[in-house]
Amino acid sequence: MADKRLAVVTGASSGIGRATARRLAADGFEVICAARRTERIEELAAQIGGRAVTCDVTEPEDIERLADEVGDRLDVLVANAGGAIGTEHVADAKLEEWRAMYDTNVIGVAASIQALLPALKNAHGAIITIGSVAGLVAYEGGAGYCGVKAAVRSLMMALRLELVDQPVRVCEIDPGMVKSDEFSLVRFHGDATKAEAVYDGVEAPLSQDDIADTVVWVASLPEHVNIDQLVVRPRAQAAAHKVHRTG
Repeated sequence: MADKRLAVVTGASSGIGRATARRLAADGFEVICAARRTERIEELAAQIGGRAVTCDVTEPEDIERLADEVGDRLDVLVANAGGAIGTEHVADAKLEEWRAMYDTNVIGVAASIQALLPALKNAHGAIITIGSVAGLVAYEGGAGYCGVKAAVRSLMMALRLELVDQPVRVCEIDPGMVKSDEFSLVRFHGDATKAEAVYDGVEAPLSQDDIADTVVWVASLPEHVNIDQLVVRPRAQAAAHKVHRTG
């Protein structure tokens, strides 16, 4: 019997990352669940028959440990670790929060790719980043987060050019409004009222499972088919600043 396909999901302890790990496992992958919160990923790995690696993508030693766990072949890397912090305007922005976002969303993605690229080449694998529509157009109060997601987009465009002669797919998925369990809660520093207000009156925002399904579809395509960029929004969201709300 052939070995299972192997996938790594960073930021697997919650939200889109956790949903993606579950969905990949259901599709036949062995999944390495990587995140900072050890207890959560150990529980997840036990549930899906995967492996847990405690990994802060901003820490070089953690990235090295993740690469050691992967070994010499990797079919799919889902570089999902990241998130938004704060909604202040530029004049009032907390720059330490911008630095934290850049370290996780951009440097962490680059570090993960650097460490795992040899294994991805060996398996003719796929790199899938979870970007955001925030990286496509800016909005008030979003300069920091929009900036880091735009940087991820540039990273992926450059990488695709650099790897054009290599057997690795370079794919970017950019979700719009997703009602996940922690994204807005983290952005608003744990203020549940503000976090819930983001979705007020929106009949059906995307779920984290919707994005997980999209990731698995991209991963399942033949190796000559590259989805450069896939923008996924709920029907009620025509643009970052145009959302239909009822009531």
